[in-house]
Amino acid sequence: MSLARDFQLMARYNQWMNERLYTAAASLDEAALRADRGAFFGSILATLDHILAADAHWLSRFAASFPELASLQPLRHAPLPALVRGITFPDFARLRGDRETMDGLLVSFTQEATEATYARPMRYVNSAGESFTREAGLVLRHVFNHQTHHRGQVTTLFSQCGVAIGVTDLSALIPEWSAA
Repeated sequence: MSLARDFQLMARYNQWMNERLYTAAASLDEAALRADRGAFFGSILATLDHILAADAHWLSRFAASFPELASLQPLRHAPLPALVRGITFPDFARLRGDRETMDGLLVSFTQEATEATYARPMRYVNSAGESFTREAGLVLRHVFNHQTHHRGQVTTLFSQCGVAIGVTDLSALIPEWSAA
């Protein structure tokens, strides 16, 4: 499988899982969403907020590194949320809308990017001010891994609330193999 095709699948999986998590979150009241459950970011809402904030930072770095990619244009001049241990999107409805927008951008990005894009160097400065030059495909792999890691934490928090998420495996989206 090519990197481009793999990343397209991962972007669709990311979108699918986020839809499931946000639907589950919408079934809880504000107090349950904000309750500190002992997770790294404390609450369900703060963990969802962190995933979105990190995605915004990473995709903005891709936008700066690859100005020719039209799919990332909306991120080029957008303000970045703070990367903090707390809630920067206090309104769940806004957080959900921003998540849907980000997921759409990520899907569009993976549809536009090519094998050559992923093989190129990506230069960026992290939130601590450190400069890096890394292969773009490996950086995107990290982005997907980061999302999966924290979504796993969120599913545990939902389980503590008695909310079943259902199937969360990537295999649910892997197409049946065809020799054609």
